[in-house]
Amino acid sequence: MAEMDTSSSGGHKKGPGVKKGKKLSTRIDLTPMVDLGFLLITFFIYTTTMSKPKTMEINMPFKDEKLKVDTTKIKASTALTILLSKNHRIYYYEGLGDDPTVPPDVKVTTFKNPGGIRTEIMAKQKKVNELRRTGQLTDKDQTAILIKPDSTSSYSDLVNILDEMSINDVRVYAIVDISPVDQDFILKTEQANGGK
Repeated sequence: MAEMDTSSSGGHKKGPGVKKGKKLSTRIDLTPMVDLGFLLITFFIYTTTMSKPKTMEINMPFKDEKLKVDTTKIKASTALTILLSKNHRIYYYEGLGDDPTVPPDVKVTTFKNPGGIRTEIMAKQKKVNELRRTGQLTDKDQTAILIKPDSTSSYSDLVNILDEMSINDVRVYAIVDISPVDQDFILKTEQANGGK
């Protein structure tokens, strides 16, 4: 038990014949203060946020209705479409996949390296650079990646693919709503791979 003694060791000397009075010491019990201190510490630990949530700023393209020319139109030869699905699987194909008569060659990969999605992004960048070097594309044409997360994909997969855009220095990419055609591509690829 913590206590504080406030009695004084010295005092005034009194003359002869004066009786000394009984000196009472003042004692303050600090045990409740210790308990209160621990209660306050516990309260503030529980009510204080341990870590602040981190947010990622994404600038979405602004579409001006007055402009007649669609400046966001990308060429199929520069495009790589990435479909995020369940169980951290990534389906991808080159091009836009907008021609129903010619379905794209959909492949499956993961975030593992080497041989994952990073390898495919780098391969696409090399192809686009080669097309620019041979004159089939202009210097303004860059690798464009369309990211289409499925409703079964996780938020961490979206963050990971955005990290891949930063790592590979991809300047042109967009997060686009997945279409029923793309979901059909995923389903057909799963069936071709035995449901894996």
